[in-house]
Amino acid sequence: MEWVVEEKMEGLVVCPANHVPLTPLSFLERAAFVYRENIALIYGNISYSWEELHGRCINLASSLSQLGVISSGDVVATVAPNVPAQYELHFGVPMAGAVLSALNTMLDATTLAQKLQQLEAKIIFVYSDFIGLVLQALAILQEKDKSCLIVLIHERNNVKKPPVSSSGPSKILDYQTLLEMGQQPNFKIMYPKNEFDPISINFTSGSTGKPKGAVYSHRAAYLNTIADIFRFEMGKSPVFLWTVDMFRCNGWCLPWTVAALGGTNICLSEINGKEILDAIYLHNVTHFCGAPMILTKIANAIGINQPLLPHKVNVTVAGILPPQEILIKLEKLGFTINHAYGMSEALGPMISMPWKCQDEYLSKLNEDVDVKIREGVHNIMMEEVDVKDPESMESVPADGKTIGEIMFRGNAMMMGYLKDSSRTEEAFEGGWYRTKDLGIKYANGNIKLKDRAVDVVKTEGKTISTLEIEGVLIRHPMVLEVAVVARCDDVLGETPCAFVKLKKGCFVTDEEIIKFCEDWLQDYMVPKAVIFGDLPFNSSGKIQKFILRDKVNNALKLCLHSVGELPTPSS
Repeated sequence: MEWVVEEKMEGLVVCPANHVPLTPLSFLERAAFVYRENIALIYGNISYSWEELHGRCINLASSLSQLGVISSGDVVATVAPNVPAQYELHFGVPMAGAVLSALNTMLDATTLAQKLQQLEAKIIFVYSDFIGLVLQALAILQEKDKSCLIVLIHERNNVKKPPVSSSGPSKILDYQTLLEMGQQPNFKIMYPKNEFDPISINFTSGSTGKPKGAVYSHRAAYLNTIADIFRFEMGKSPVFLWTVDMFRCNGWCLPWTVAALGGTNICLSEINGKEILDAIYLHNVTHFCGAPMILTKIANAIGINQPLLPHKVNVTVAGILPPQEILIKLEKLGFTINHAYGMSEALGPMISMPWKCQDEYLSKLNEDVDVKIREGVHNIMMEEVDVKDPESMESVPADGKTIGEIMFRGNAMMMGYLKDSSRTEEAFEGGWYRTKDLGIKYANGNIKLKDRAVDVVKTEGKTISTLEIEGVLIRHPMVLEVAVVARCDDVLGETPCAFVKLKKGCFVTDEEIIKFCEDWLQDYMVPKAVIFGDLPFNSSGKIQKFILRDKVNNALKLCLHSVGELPTPSS
C-alpha cells in the first residue's frame, strides 16, 4: 500500500499502520484468537470451537482457490438453509476473494434460473434437499451454465458421497471432500484491497414483483455488524438462535456479529415453536430474530404449565406483528420483543424500538393505531433518517400528520443494484436512499410507517394507509390473514378492498367484517368490499398485493364491460 501524504497538516500520512480496509472477515480472525476454545456453533450433536470453525473456513477458502474455478470478484452462490456450511460460507467465500450470494431456498426453478443467470455464479453450494431444484434451474439455462460446479452439502456434513459426478450440466463435488482439499498450511486469506469491494449480493424480496440484486461492500457489512451489537442489545458472548434465514440480507449480518462478540450460534434442523422453545431452555439462548410468524409459532407451542424462561430472551422481528394477545403471552413468559423496520438495500433492519403492551390499543381513532407500525429511531451507523417530500426533498413537519417518503443515508447501505445502473440511480436520487415507503414524523423523532407508496388508497383527496386498516382487521377473532388494496371507483377514485383468510372452522360474513371496522375506523377508511380466500405470498413470506390489486380491478373491469354490453331497457 502506498503512503498518502495529507497536505492539510504537516506530518500526517495514510499508511498501512493507520489504515486497514474494513471487512467483517477480521471478526473471525479475532474470535479464533480471543475466544479460541469457546463453542462457536452447535447443530444437533455437532459443535465447533471458534478455533475449529476458523480452521474450517480457512480450508474452505483454500480449496476454492485451488479449484481454479473462481478469481477475485467472481460470484459463488448458495442454496441452503441455516446449517453449519451456510455459516462457514459467509466467511470462506470472501476469504477466497469471491462474492457470496445466498439464495432463497423457496424459489421456484424458473425464478432461481433467472437469478443464477444474472449472477453468473461459477460455483453453487447446494444443500442436498434442493439439488433437484438447482438442476432444474440449470436445465432451464441450458448451454449457458454447463461449466458451473455444484458442491453438495449433506445433512450435518458427515455423509460422504462419490466426490465427483459428471451427470447433468454440471460437475458435482461433496462439501466435506472440498474441505479436506483445502488443508494447505501456506494459504493466505484474500482480504479486500478496497473496503468498498463487494462481499455479497442479496436479492430483494420482490413484494412489487421486481426483485433486484443489492450488492453489499465489505465496509458496509463491517459497519452494520457493529450496528447490530447496539440494535439487538448484544453483550459479550451471546447465544444466538438461528431463526432468521441466512439468505435474507446475510442473516441481517448476524453471522459476522456473533463472531465479533465470540458468541455461540445455535442452528436448528427444523424451525417450529417447540424446537425454538426447547433450544432456548437447553442452550440458554439470549437472542433470536426473524419474521413475526415465529412469534405465533412459539405462542402456539407454549404448554399449560410452561416454565418461565431462564432469563430474558431478546427477540427482534420485522414485519406486521401478530395480534396483541400473542405478544402479551410471550412477554409474560420472558421474551423482550422488539419491532424493526428495514430492507435489503439497508442490509436488513435499520430502525427499531421495543414493543410495549398498550391496554388502550384501538381505544382511539386510527391516528393512534400504530403498535404494529411505529418504527422508532435509526441505528448508530445510519447517518440520517427522515420523512421528505419526494419532489422538493424538504423534510415534512414533525406533526404526526403530514405524509412524506421515508428516506435515509449512511454507511450501512448497499453499493447499488447488480447490473442495473438505472435502478441504482433512481434509488439514490438526490443523495438519499428513497424507500418508496410513506410515513409521518413525530416531534420526538419517531417515524411511523403508513404504507408502501404503491399500496395506499387515494379517495376524495385523502390518503388511506392499508396497513392501518389491516391492523384493525387482524384483531377480529376469526381472521387469520388479511390484505387491503385499492379498488378503482368512478366517483371516489379508489376505495379500500379487504382480502381476508379466516381461521380454520370459522365463518363470518362480509357485512360483519365491515361492521367490525366501522367500530374502529373513520367512515372513509372502512373497506367497501370484502373477499374471502387464500392470499398470495412470495418466497419471503410477504403478501403480493400487486396480484390482489390486479385481481380485484380486472374483475371490476370485466363486470363493467359486461354491464356495458347489456341492452338498454326500453322506457
